[in-house]
Amino acid sequence: MTQSKDRETETSVAALIGVHAAQRAARPFLEDARSERAIRYGDLAELAGRWAAYLDARVPPDATIVLDITDPLTFAIVYLSVIATGRCAVPVDPRAPFAERRRTLGSLTPDAVVSENQSLAGLLGVPALPTVPGPETSTRRASGSVLLATSGSTGAPKAMRLSERQLLHVATGVAAHNQISEHDRGYNSLPLFHINAEVVALLATLTAGACLVLDQRFHATGFWPLLHTKRITWLNAVPAILAVLTAEGAATPVLPSGLRFIRSASAPLPTPVRARITAATGVRIVESYGMTEAASQITATGLDEIAPAGSCGRPVGIELQVRDQENRAVRSDIVGRVHIRGAGVIDGYLGGRAAERFDAQGWLDTGDLGRIDENGYVYLVGRSDDVINRGGELLYPREIEEVLQADPGVRDVVVVGRDDEILGSVPIAYVIAADAGEFGEAMVGEVDSDDEYAQLRDTLSLRCAEQLSRAKRPVEIVFVEDFPRAPTGKVQRHRLRDAMQVAVV
Repeated sequence: MTQSKDRETETSVAALIGVHAAQRAARPFLEDARSERAIRYGDLAELAGRWAAYLDARVPPDATIVLDITDPLTFAIVYLSVIATGRCAVPVDPRAPFAERRRTLGSLTPDAVVSENQSLAGLLGVPALPTVPGPETSTRRASGSVLLATSGSTGAPKAMRLSERQLLHVATGVAAHNQISEHDRGYNSLPLFHINAEVVALLATLTAGACLVLDQRFHATGFWPLLHTKRITWLNAVPAILAVLTAEGAATPVLPSGLRFIRSASAPLPTPVRARITAATGVRIVESYGMTEAASQITATGLDEIAPAGSCGRPVGIELQVRDQENRAVRSDIVGRVHIRGAGVIDGYLGGRAAERFDAQGWLDTGDLGRIDENGYVYLVGRSDDVINRGGELLYPREIEEVLQADPGVRDVVVVGRDDEILGSVPIAYVIAADAGEFGEAMVGEVDSDDEYAQLRDTLSLRCAEQLSRAKRPVEIVFVEDFPRAPTGKVQRHRLRDAMQVAVV
């Protein structure tokens, strides 16, 4: 697809809003998945103008504004308006306890909070701004930004600032890679306070002049009919959602006729889940790899290719190297630490944290382990701190997880290392059975009846014995209701390990 002139030339949120309002004012930009609410491009321009004047009258031009907003359409409008006025948006999880939101903000003292209630603003001692601005108009314009924290899947979150230029650079690349045009209608139920939904869903839709259907959260019941009713052409998802949709007994898909692809992000997509969703829908799966530090997308598989199994695609608009322990780039098919650099990559964390991860040439050590094949496809094997050192042999959890995930009785599995006095560390497999309930609420905890899954445990043990060397076989298989997760569905492995250590004590 040839990029439109708009997408090539417009480099600010305000300019994109103005162009689309002039060219397609009556076309929908945002729609609510559960109601008839909709915001057209003309509405977007009017609302952004009102927000600009409202903010100009109340906060400094370079203000930092916390977004504590539950409704996804309201969040999207405020988020875009804050950036368009040259200010810094700081999204937080509105469902998290106040203490967690305070920790997420760290030492930051914002200038104001936009929220459905004033509780967080009172806690921070700053003005609370309502989610509906006044009727003023304004033309002031500067360069905006977003301040985000990592999801904390492997430890304490680190804060970083992404400029408007970085956000739009990656969003434009996402839209072009996925061939999103003004005729597309995307669906997103992922949280908008996370980089994936902000860039891949919201900003990529804006750059293309397309439409985005927003849902507050994922619901398995009625999911496919909803996509059919809303005429969805592409779906933004995570592996946990796709696993639920393809679990044993899941509803038969009622696909929209125009559904072009399903995009999976935030965690590696297990090969069995990918096979099941492809068999159920016949739709192309775009598997991607990204991180907050890169404004989301780093690699992705293409729409016009059949990517090798297990690959998360090739780099998109970014440089990528795999390096050994001596920090040297390695040849193809050798596992090492993944490094990236590019226009969308940050050059440091706030407060100078983890400065050792950045070098003088602009490369960022992602902390991920992976390899690149001779055709440039990237394969991730885990995080550097997830590697299990069993008596000197390094084990990569994903290899073990893929073997267990292939069993039809398994919905999801996570392998972590448990301390061992003799071997140092041994693999433990935490398994969610295929007949478990919908994910989203439960935390890690063993199921009530150990005998309920005794046969499945035996089956999985036999599978490991047949397909894995002795060192890689889990010493224990534990069935749980769910894993501790970040809001995107990404498993928080450090919390799993912490829970395991507490249980042992």
